[in-house]
Amino acid sequence: MTRMNLTETGQRMFTVVRRLFAGRDGRIALTLVLAVTATLEASAYTSRRTDLVAAILINVLAVLPLLAARRFPLAAAVATTCCTLFILGSPKTPVTVTGLGVLLYTICNLVRRRGLVWGVPFLVPFFFNAIAPIGGADTGPGSIAPLLLVAAAILVGESTRKRSEAEAEVGAAQEAMAESQREQTSMEERARIARELHDIVAHHLSVIAVQGETARLTSPDLSDDARGRFEAIAQTARDALSETRRLLGVLREDAEGETDRTPQPGLDQLGELVDTARDTGANVRLIRQGKAVQLPAGVDLAAYRIVQEALTNVRRHAPATDVDVEVSYGDDEVTLRIRDHGPGPADGELLPGHGLVGMRDRATVAGGAFTAGAADGGGFVVEATLPISGEAA
Repeated sequence: MTRMNLTETGQRMFTVVRRLFAGRDGRIALTLVLAVTATLEASAYTSRRTDLVAAILINVLAVLPLLAARRFPLAAAVATTCCTLFILGSPKTPVTVTGLGVLLYTICNLVRRRGLVWGVPFLVPFFFNAIAPIGGADTGPGSIAPLLLVAAAILVGESTRKRSEAEAEVGAAQEAMAESQREQTSMEERARIARELHDIVAHHLSVIAVQGETARLTSPDLSDDARGRFEAIAQTARDALSETRRLLGVLREDAEGETDRTPQPGLDQLGELVDTARDTGANVRLIRQGKAVQLPAGVDLAAYRIVQEALTNVRRHAPATDVDVEVSYGDDEVTLRIRDHGPGPADGELLPGHGLVGMRDRATVAGGAFTAGAADGGGFVVEATLPISGEAA
């Protein structure tokens, strides 16, 4: 029990210390701790009481530039270097590990933020100190060690800077690629939607052209003016149809093989779509509510494609799971709700992909609304509300 209490106490102390140093005043707290440590070191290393105050003062001054290292890295490095050189030139003042650590950090920080060229000049005074020690002592490990440590700090700072730049470049490249992929995905899906909607428009235009021409030829009692108007209607429809087909040809230039001329599907083929999904191993339940109505061709196609893409996403991300497909007809709108009982998005995070972009665009083009996200109780849910019109089927 005592051991558990000590462990909990240690964890609490560690948490408090971490919050203290990571907070807004963390650098001030760290500097104070290092100043106290430098004071204790200087006191332990100084044998004569008369030299104690000066040793403590200069070693504390060597630590204080740490406060300005973030905003003024050059000034901090210069100040710490001057203090360290003063200590090296004073035989009565000991070099503390704390002061030396702050020196190395400030130089490393300067190189990391400004570049290698800013750190090289700091080698010069330590190089001369290694050849002819400032304090007058003989050349040895004590004079060479500061030079080697400063050189190591410069190399570490340069390595850290290059790694940070490389990571930033990789991150920027990945973000640019992701943005380009999102734009490409959106363009491709919008083009596909446009092709399908243009197919519907082309069908209606051809019907107008045929009916206009038929009315002119099968109505002998029409006046010349009325015949001319019907002919103008038919000709306008034919011109619009030709222009629409030309646009369709441009939109389909990216398609491989022959152009697909099969009729566009609708909600009346939803049963076949659900059967296909069941064949892949998913347990799909189709629920229809309300009185079915005849949807406009564009809305009918959008509804079918939304359900189709939602089931495709289920097959990709939650295979062999239970899926509920609900189609609810109201007075002015039809609501689609596709909910799977799979694991759902990781940590509730929704990453928009090709399918979600396409479903949202289809709902928007049809004048409706679209939502997608984690479902209550687990799984993923897609909901779309589309406007409807027409008589009851």
